[in-house]
Amino acid sequence: MDALKGRGAFRDALIGWFAQHGKDYPWRRTRKPYEILVSEVMLQQTRIATVLGKGYYARFLEVFPDVKTLAAAADAGVLKAWEGLGYYRRVRMLRETARAVIADHGGDFPHDLDALLALPGIGRYTAGALRAFAFGLPAVLVDGNVSRVISRVMDFSEAVDDTAGLKRIWSWAEALADPLRPGAYHAALMELGQLICRPHAPDCMVCPVARFCRVKDAAELPVKSRKTAITAVDEHALWLRDGNGRMLLHLEAGKRRTGLWKLPVRDAAEIQHLPVLANHRYAITRYRVSLRVHDGNQARHAIKDAPGDSWVMPDEVPALAMAAPFRHVVERLLADF
Repeated sequence: MDALKGRGAFRDALIGWFAQHGKDYPWRRTRKPYEILVSEVMLQQTRIATVLGKGYYARFLEVFPDVKTLAAAADAGVLKAWEGLGYYRRVRMLRETARAVIADHGGDFPHDLDALLALPGIGRYTAGALRAFAFGLPAVLVDGNVSRVISRVMDFSEAVDDTAGLKRIWSWAEALADPLRPGAYHAALMELGQLICRPHAPDCMVCPVARFCRVKDAAELPVKSRKTAITAVDEHALWLRDGNGRMLLHLEAGKRRTGLWKLPVRDAAEIQHLPVLANHRYAITRYRVSLRVHDGNQARHAIKDAPGDSWVMPDEVPALAMAAPFRHVVERLLADF
């Protein structure tokens, strides 16, 4: 049976399966738009297992339980509450959303699609998620899981990530969406992509909507046109202590990590001759970084402080917002030295 022609049966099969197999996530137990928005922003570039397993979602809501507290928050507190999740622009934009809800809507999230889209940081997907999950209103939302499921159901062998492909996927998503049960339907569709219609190992034998699926070779879909080139980067940082036990840290001012603390970084030519105390590798967007931390204490006289550098006592470090790679090496070096 074709999913579009049998859309009622398609929806029923999907929602029926979800009622039995859907996961119990905290954002599925609430209709509060703020709590749902926080979950959606956290999950944009972070796996569910990380958000829940490491307690990020619960901790953030403990510190900022509503739009009012987040809108009034200073950078340091917001970044500290988000620490470890990375992509810190997300939390700054989340705060801008909260401020706009306070300023323009008296603290209540609008229900209207255009009004939601007018909020800073809210795109088509997030607006649809708020309408479906918070307000129970007809909505269309397409994330990576939904795009994959629909491309397979419709046996769409063209690229899903160019303008034409995105338009087709969103059009099919709109046609298939359940206007009466938007929350359950969209949660089910995303869950299907997570559990069964997986990227490389789809389990078509147990798929609840297999009879509606046109796909000939599920493992070959979806087709992507854009591939991100990975760039290797070497990063050289300093480990310095003074006679009072303080350590040298640096407050970042760049676009990616503004307001976060880290070990002071220097050009490789300046410090690569110094002994290496720690190595740490991490990934950020399209970069694969090799962080080397050099012992600068023996050459302290030759190393000059740079703008943004600051001497900090070790017991002050836990309260500072710090990107996870630097947190890892700082804690390790404090334990060893």
